[in-house]
Amino acid sequence: MTVTYELLEEYTGSRTEEMPAPDNEGETISASADCRDIKVRFTSDAPELTHERTVNVCFDDAGDYDAAATLARIGEVGAGVQHKIAVGVIN
Repeated sequence: MTVTYELLEEYTGSRTEEMPAPDNEGETISASADCRDIKVRFTSDAPELTHERTVNVCFDDAGDYDAAATLARIGEVGAGVQHKIAVGVIN
């Protein structure tokens, strides 16, 4: 089994989500909030499935976003996803 990943967004420190407007049926509203994670899609080839989740991003000693460390962290999470697929927790 091979598990690959795809970043579903670029980390900017905030995320905007759309949701149904509570007072106007059929309309949506947008809300922006600070975040310290990134959305990732993991894909397994056997069994064929996808699993989407957020992964915490990494920062360097100065407090700046560390893209390389974040990619390493996503790889570690991917190994965990692969194990959970193998034992049937994710299906």
